[in-house]
Amino acid sequence: MKILGINASPRGNESNTLQLVKAVLKGAESEGVEAELIDLYSLRIEYCTGCGACYATGECPQLDDFEELFERIQNSDGIVLGAPNYINSVPAPMKAFFDRLSDAIHCQMLTGKFGCSVSTAGGSKADAVVEYMNSVLMTLGVTVVGGLGVLMAGNPAAPQQAAGSAEELGKKLVKSVRGEIKYPDQDEAHRQTTAYFCQLAQSDKERFAHDYDWYVQKGLIK
Repeated sequence: MKILGINASPRGNESNTLQLVKAVLKGAESEGVEAELIDLYSLRIEYCTGCGACYATGECPQLDDFEELFERIQNSDGIVLGAPNYINSVPAPMKAFFDRLSDAIHCQMLTGKFGCSVSTAGGSKADAVVEYMNSVLMTLGVTVVGGLGVLMAGNPAAPQQAAGSAEELGKKLVKSVRGEIKYPDQDEAHRQTTAYFCQLAQSDKERFAHDYDWYVQKGLIK
């Protein structure tokens, strides 16, 4: 089993969010699994141009680090997203990454994986950023096990104080992957989302040729 942490903070080792992501991964590792950490700012992820090539061919014309990163995500069982609050949302590299996941959403490529999100904020809305990142995971077909938002608010020790909760989140993530914790409501939501995108692919086979072929291969379109 492998848990992948993706941190989107430009502050390197000084990142408060990084401390939370590491704590989640530490909790996961305590359950006997492998964990990997990726610094999103060390990668080059170009902006989505909305060309639609991914829907038609399954390939993106952008030549950057996206495909390698997505392959590492596909080869993981659990995903931890970390981002500070930048004007009530995630920093630009994380948003650029999210925007490149359009075909992965249409094909529900991450179905069966589990994930969570963590965020830090100077004064407010860390929880809102966590909710946003978790909503992206849900849209991808990932089952969300929880999240953690931490407000600094003049307290530099806040990430360390929240480390215990972050580690527990990592343990919960692993237990969820193992099937020890069930999420029937999310299972049904994922089923409905997959049905929607199957119907979308069938409604316009030419435009969504790759998506159509994907669902045929999965046996969901006969």
